[in-house]
Amino acid sequence: MRMKYLFISWLVVFIGSWIIYVEYSTYTELCRGHDCKKIICDKYKTGVIDGSACSSLCAKETLYFGKCLSTKPNNQMYLGIWGNLQGVIKCQMEETIHLDLGTELEPRKEIVLFDKPTRGTTVQKFKEMVYGLFKQKLGEQGNLSELVNLILSVADGNKDGRVSLPEAKSAWALLQLNEFLLMVILQNKEHTPKLMGFCGDLYVMERVEYTSLYGISLPWILELFIPSSFRRSMDQWFTPSWPRKAKIAIGLLEFVEDIFHGPYGNFLMCDTSAKNLGYNDKYDLKMVDMRKIVPEINLKELLKDRHCESDLDCVYGTDCRTLCDQSKMKCTTEIIQPNLAKTCQLLKDYLLRGAPSEIHEELEKQLYSCIALKVSANQMEMEHSLILNNLKTLLWKKISHTNDS
Repeated sequence: MRMKYLFISWLVVFIGSWIIYVEYSTYTELCRGHDCKKIICDKYKTGVIDGSACSSLCAKETLYFGKCLSTKPNNQMYLGIWGNLQGVIKCQMEETIHLDLGTELEPRKEIVLFDKPTRGTTVQKFKEMVYGLFKQKLGEQGNLSELVNLILSVADGNKDGRVSLPEAKSAWALLQLNEFLLMVILQNKEHTPKLMGFCGDLYVMERVEYTSLYGISLPWILELFIPSSFRRSMDQWFTPSWPRKAKIAIGLLEFVEDIFHGPYGNFLMCDTSAKNLGYNDKYDLKMVDMRKIVPEINLKELLKDRHCESDLDCVYGTDCRTLCDQSKMKCTTEIIQPNLAKTCQLLKDYLLRGAPSEIHEELEKQLYSCIALKVSANQMEMEHSLILNNLKTLLWKKISHTNDS
């Protein structure tokens, strides 16, 4: 019996030590905030970059890194404390160019080097550079000049009425990132996190209180041992009450409206998982991560010459899919599912569980009609608007008389 207890004790110590070692190794690889801050502040102190958050981060030290939220080593993410405000700090750490649709869409080489614009570049020339970038990313839009002026106002971090060369370098680096561009485009929309400040390609955005639709996150080591079917059941246990879920869902549908043929073109949601969506204490939807929301023109340009052997080679993120043209062994550029269909797929179990009996059947019918929506369908835009408005109306009528509305 003594030998048995000794063996069990040794086994517990061994497994515990292994878990601690793996956790520590993973943390040191994922969480490189010190390196990120050093790179940014070295560039700031030598006058290469500037921005609205630089002084607080590097000189006054009133902006500092809190809890590590990173899930990938090259995309550093931290809870940020800025004076008495809380936000989320995002910093890019990768120096190589990524054109692999299985990893990242955004080239990183120029961003880390901060080599554009060069000394001697006039404001007019910088505006032309930004205009050209937008034309490449967003396509021909009649109002791109307005967006350029909007970017220049954001780039003026110290609000002195002009954009300095270091500020321009920071703005140019940030414009390579789709999330930053989308935050600027949708800065007045309710469901987009607010931009609080930036320095180089580091930026601080509004913190979202609840960072998943389901309100539960587990340590990664536990995730390994929990079957996916059981995890889905666990998720459903920790959701808000149904009227609050309906309000969050309405917010998500409104966000889909915002990016569907908006003022600067159509954006595609290429990862519609619950972990990218959150909500505040009033149960208003807030986007948590928009890095996989990309301009349609930009994605099509990258897909059109991509070699493929099957449809599985024509995927970006988890949800943006096209077909493989077997005769040419190239990916086509027509996205199969619109944002709304992917959103309804996500919301199906979320909304049907606990739905009031008097609307359950109609809600299920509308959700399945929504999931069946195809980009190639005749009159797709009309169907898109009709389905979206019908869903919003059904949900809103049911909760409009409740406190949750």
